[in-house]
Amino acid sequence: MIIVRLDKMMADRKMSLNDLADKIGLSNVNLSLLKNGKVKGIRFNTLEAICEVLDCTPGDILEYEKNDK
Repeated sequence: MIIVRLDKMMADRKMSLNDLADKIGLSNVNLSLLKNGKVKGIRFNTLEAICEVLDCTPGDILEYEKNDK
């Protein structure tokens, strides 16, 4: 299971959803869906833009959690 930690990175960088959406050229709605883990995938260019603006790596945003079923 992949967990999206975008909200934590945004809080650490004191950046709002609207500011990040504007800086990466994504709609607020789509960024909100990503932040809340409601998407099935992310384009590498979107991930790269987020990492550039937040000065982080993909591993800071995406986390793998083993499903123990």
